[in-house]
Amino acid sequence: MSIAAPRGLVVGEVIADRYELEELVDHGGMSTVYRGYDRMLERNVALKVLHPHFGDDPEYVERFRREARAVARLSHPHIVTVIDRGASEGNQFIVFEYVEGENLKQLLERSGPLPVARAVDLGIQIADALAFAHQHGLVHRDVKPQNVLIDLAGDAKVTDFGIVRSLDVERGVTQTGTVLGTSNYLSPEQANGEPVTPATDIYSLGVVLYELLAGDVPFRGDNLVVVAMKHVTEHPPSLLQVRADVPPRLAQVVDRALEKDPTRRFPSMDAFATELRRVQDELGSFDADRTMVRGTPVVAPPAPPVHPARRRGGHMPVLLGLAGLILLGVVLAVVELGGSPGGGKKAAGGRGGTTASLRAVGNYDPSGPKDSHSDTAGAATDGNPGTDWYTQIYATPEFGNLKSGIGLVLDAGSSMKLGSVTVSTPTPGFTAQIKAGPSPSGPFAADSSTQTVSSSTTFHLNGANARYYVVWISRLPSGGKAEISDVRSR
Repeated sequence: MSIAAPRGLVVGEVIADRYELEELVDHGGMSTVYRGYDRMLERNVALKVLHPHFGDDPEYVERFRREARAVARLSHPHIVTVIDRGASEGNQFIVFEYVEGENLKQLLERSGPLPVARAVDLGIQIADALAFAHQHGLVHRDVKPQNVLIDLAGDAKVTDFGIVRSLDVERGVTQTGTVLGTSNYLSPEQANGEPVTPATDIYSLGVVLYELLAGDVPFRGDNLVVVAMKHVTEHPPSLLQVRADVPPRLAQVVDRALEKDPTRRFPSMDAFATELRRVQDELGSFDADRTMVRGTPVVAPPAPPVHPARRRGGHMPVLLGLAGLILLGVVLAVVELGGSPGGGKKAAGGRGGTTASLRAVGNYDPSGPKDSHSDTAGAATDGNPGTDWYTQIYATPEFGNLKSGIGLVLDAGSSMKLGSVTVSTPTPGFTAQIKAGPSPSGPFAADSSTQTVSSSTTFHLNGANARYYVVWISRLPSGGKAEISDVRSR
């Protein structure tokens, strides 16, 4: 499909008596990108030209100039280089190095989900580029596959810092409260109009990495508001459920990057890249063909992606809000893990753990038995989603200073290492983790990270060898009552 050029510019025109516009490449909300030819240095370049109707707006012009100044400070092998900027007959323009190839979105559309090693390799390159930008006080704010170019050697180059924000930005340009970015990759804090930090890019890169592995973004919706609020309120489908050959450690890396609370993500983009390198070391050396543009097409992995909307799920109405808008939606969130019951079988995609039929046998309540509802424990593993175990508020913000928490005790039948435990609930929003121990009365030690539980949440375990496991709840949901309707393990 052809793209109409903005007013005043046509292919073949020469800008600033130097740059000839040869081909219209992309047309965005603020600017148009051309492949051009630098007559002075006799080389191909890329030109981003601000739309003429923005040229009279000082704020847009300043933002455009800020992009050139900001990116010109970034000399990195995985960031597209700025060559020049200027104005010609009212047209503001920036000149970039020309990267022959395709963008990462085009690669995904052509090849489908990438091999795990290739996805990790690209994730490291992008993370390194963004870490370098953060070290120079810049947050990209719009990390997405369309803004990552893949050259003929298969290397990634991050581009389009068009809505980049300096960490000490002057007031008046991209102020707090302005929602910028693309909804499929939007961080919860952006959706809520909250301040943007380097953690914002960590979240968006987590979404990109999820898409590289799963073949689709974690959240879909009919409009920007629906998708944005899913980033705020829902947890993504487990990568281990979507794709069986994803290593559990890599799934944990993506899960951490996609934490709703920025403080629970990686402390820096450097830390994100470091953990991806550890995953890469475990995968072994990556010696596959990296020519992803004009070379042999990538073969999709054997496990095809499953779109979240096609899975069997329960429905719970939730109240969604964004910048004063209230939207009533449906959360499609109950995800069941497959696998045969019984012990002794290797768990697909697990940590070398086994599959077990867990049986809820009571409560772990070291602070006392008050209102602990131990008689309902069996309902959590009876196979009936209509019954549940529950625990209630104890006249406290959490547990009223009477308890540090309460746990549902699960019996695996014998000592074993589990790869993961999935908890389903009709009352999402409580905080929990999985602990392991030698007896139903403890002591129990943490065997997973702490997570906010959605309708169905998978906890990836650290590899303890134990017979008894506890779903340890340390914070109740807003309604003051936490219910567990199903617990399954792998």
